[in-house]
Amino acid sequence: MNDHHGTAGDSEEAGEVRRFWAGLGLPGLIDVHTHFMPERVLHKVWEYFDTNGPLVGGLEWPITYRKAEAERTAVLREFGVRAFTSMLYPHKPGMATWLNAWAVDFARRTPDCLHTATLYPEEGVETYVREAVEAGARVFKAHVQVGAYDPADERLQGAWGVLAEAGIPVVTHCGSGPAPGKHTGPEPIARVLRRHPRLRLVVAHMGMPEYEEFLDLAERYDEVRLDTTMAFTDFTEGFMPFPRQALPRLAALGDRVLLGTDFPNIPYPYLHQLRALERLGLGEEWLRAVCHDNAAGLFGV
Repeated sequence: MNDHHGTAGDSEEAGEVRRFWAGLGLPGLIDVHTHFMPERVLHKVWEYFDTNGPLVGGLEWPITYRKAEAERTAVLREFGVRAFTSMLYPHKPGMATWLNAWAVDFARRTPDCLHTATLYPEEGVETYVREAVEAGARVFKAHVQVGAYDPADERLQGAWGVLAEAGIPVVTHCGSGPAPGKHTGPEPIARVLRRHPRLRLVVAHMGMPEYEEFLDLAERYDEVRLDTTMAFTDFTEGFMPFPRQALPRLAALGDRVLLGTDFPNIPYPYLHQLRALERLGLGEEWLRAVCHDNAAGLFGV
């Protein structure tokens, strides 16, 4: 396994990451797609990647930042990430409220983490989503692939309504990469948007591999955004490349693209995601917006 030990490599990488954002004239980075969850849950996730579970799509996926929680937050701070999230998600009923309770505590002891919550189509979901909003949640995570649920499920309609009204962004894994799920792809989530056009949907992973269909949704709905998580990297370009002909559309949507990385569960260094964005050649203004300013405006940080 490509386990990441020692601090020398981290410090060297941190210097490079800091040079990247300082060179753009930014005060740091904002990463809207980082994973923090109860340790035993995260270790199960790592185990899933290690054993190449079905949703990994048959790819070898070493976890680059396999560290204890405190070390992982320290790495992000050393990189100069000013704000990040604790993306967490249930795969069965009854799990979301427990994860949300953990996330309240994590946000309390981690002031630079944007308090994150999650949901699942089950009885009482609207109530606990409302409670999470009242408890200060600033971003939600929905994982249509892992949860294997239809985002347009009737049981979720009230919860989507609460989030649309509160203006709280929902980072949603709804694309069919790295392997399709039962309800992934643009159509199920498009049904949600038809009913809740003001929902602040953040499409994780740029919607890979249905990049262009998710760009369609962002062009149709003003509150739809996309996060860059794992997109454009050598790893992803090897099996789900972003279509070059769509780059002008990506440039035009520069105010609605947000930096996301999937830290710590990435099979390459954090710096590579930044370099992958830079080499798209969309210019410094686009990079500044994506790596910091869009999220700073969205979350008021």
